[in-house]
Amino acid sequence: MIIIWSIKIAEIVSGLNLGILGIYPRHVMGLPGIIFAPVIHGNLSHLFSNSGPVLVLGTAVFYFYRPVAFRVIFLSWIITGIMVWLAGREAFHIGASGLIYALASFLFFSGFIRRSIELIAISFIVVFLYGGMIWGILPLREGISWETHLMGAVTGFLLAVIYRRHGPQRKKYEWEDEELENGDN
Repeated sequence: MIIIWSIKIAEIVSGLNLGILGIYPRHVMGLPGIIFAPVIHGNLSHLFSNSGPVLVLGTAVFYFYRPVAFRVIFLSWIITGIMVWLAGREAFHIGASGLIYALASFLFFSGFIRRSIELIAISFIVVFLYGGMIWGILPLREGISWETHLMGAVTGFLLAVIYRRHGPQRKKYEWEDEELENGDN
């Protein structure tokens, strides 16, 4: 978070526009955006709107999925960027919203995939806090990279499936083993 804010402050102070370092789909000049786009924001409003969710969702991933947290965040960043580069419309795509959508999607789907009551509760908290994000994956507003949102959500789902056996798992109770031993299903 400090890096994102430092970059925006440096951009404002220097008068530079780093938006050209965003993802520009299917063009070689847009490849560096896969790395840089999530730390570049169009204005302070854009930065403010991404800061809270990055902090909350990133903290949740590290708290509940500590063994895979770094991998999930890294892969969310990179895979979302690659997918936007491959499938986005020709425009510069910037901001951390792809990462936000990936983390929200990962947290939401992981709880259900793992069938853990505690993690399902986290899934519902994510829906309560960020459920309105679903509209962001539709091309409803000009100037908003719905492609980044959609690709982030898809990435989060894929990572939830890939890492379903890593990190916290559903508690298994004695009576469940007894059912299997007795042939009850």
